[in-house]
Amino acid sequence: MTARWLRSLRASPLALLIRARVMEFLREPESLFWVFLFPILLSSALAVAFREQPAEPVPVSVEAGALAEPRRAALEASGRVVPRVAPREQARQALRTGKVALVVLATDPPTYWFDPTRPESRIARLEVDEALQRAAGREDTFRPAELEMTEKGSRYIDFLIPGLLGLNLMSTGIWSLAFTFVQQRMGKLLKLFIAAPMRRWQLLAAHVGARLVFLALEVGALLLFAVYALGVPIAGSLGSLALVVLAGAMSFVGVGLLIAARPRTIEGVSGLGNLAMLPMWILSGVFFSTERFPDAIQPLIQALPLTALNDALRGVMLDAAPLAALAPELAVLAAWGGVSFALALRWFRWQ
Repeated sequence: MTARWLRSLRASPLALLIRARVMEFLREPESLFWVFLFPILLSSALAVAFREQPAEPVPVSVEAGALAEPRRAALEASGRVVPRVAPREQARQALRTGKVALVVLATDPPTYWFDPTRPESRIARLEVDEALQRAAGREDTFRPAELEMTEKGSRYIDFLIPGLLGLNLMSTGIWSLAFTFVQQRMGKLLKLFIAAPMRRWQLLAAHVGARLVFLALEVGALLLFAVYALGVPIAGSLGSLALVVLAGAMSFVGVGLLIAARPRTIEGVSGLGNLAMLPMWILSGVFFSTERFPDAIQPLIQALPLTALNDALRGVMLDAAPLAALAPELAVLAAWGGVSFALALRWFRWQ
C-alpha cells in the first residue's frame, strides 16, 4: 500500500512540477548566490561596519588660545575624548564635515559648539563637560555656554543627498544598459541590428547617448528638490558639479556595458549587476561615513568608483572644492570608465 502510494505520488503532475521547478532553481548559479550567499555577505559587511567593540573616544577640537593646552590635557586625561588643538576656522571646518563632534571655543567659561542633530555631538557635549568640570576641581564649578551649528552644509541631510545622487547615477547607469542589451540579445535583436547598414559602435553610442539625455532630467529633478525643498546647498560652481556628474555617469555606463557584454539571460545579468553594486551600496559612504570601516580595507573602499563619485559630489556641493582638488576622485572615475569600456568592446557578445 505504501509503495503504491509513493509510486502514485512520484507520477502525479504536482510532484513532477515541483521537481522540475527545484531542478531549474539548482541549475541557476545566480539564484543560488542570491538565496544562500548574498544574505551572508550582506550581514557580514554590516557587521563589520557596526561591529561590537568598546566605545571609541570621541574626536573633538579645542580652539587655539591661552586656555587651549590645559583644556586639551584635561580632556585627554579623561580617556573618553580625543582632543585636537586647532585655529577656529580649521575647527569649524572639521565640525561641519563630521571629522570632530564638538569644538571647545576659547571663552571663559568654555563654549561648546556642536550640531544638536548629531547623536555623537550630544554625547561629546556630555563627555567634554564632565572632563572639564572634573579638572576644575569640583562638579559644575562653571556653567558653560552652548553654540549650535545649524548652518547649511553641516546637517545629515546635506551629507546624504550627494550620496543618494551618486547611488542613483550608479544604479541607472548600470541597469539602463545591462538590461537593455541582454533583452535585445535574448530576442535576437542584436543580430538583426548588426546586419543593418550601420557600424556596431554606433549602436553602442546610441545607448550611451540616450543615457546622457535622461541624465540631465534625473539629476536636475533630485537637485531641484534638494535645494528648494530641503535647503541643501550647492556651494561650488554648477559647471564643476556638471563635470563631476558626467564623469560619474560615464564611469558607470562603462561598468554597465561591461556587465552586459556576455550574459544571455536576465537572471545572469541581474546577478552580475547586483554583485557589482552590492559592495558600493555598503562601503562607499552613501548613508554613513566610510570611516566606520577598519583601516585595513580603506584602500579598497577608496578605489571604488562610487566612493570617488560621492566624495567629489560632496566636495563640490558642500565645500566648494575646485576641480584641481578633486583630481584623485576624477582619476578613479576615469580609470574605471576607460578600462570598462575597453574590456566591454573586446568581449561584447553580439549573438
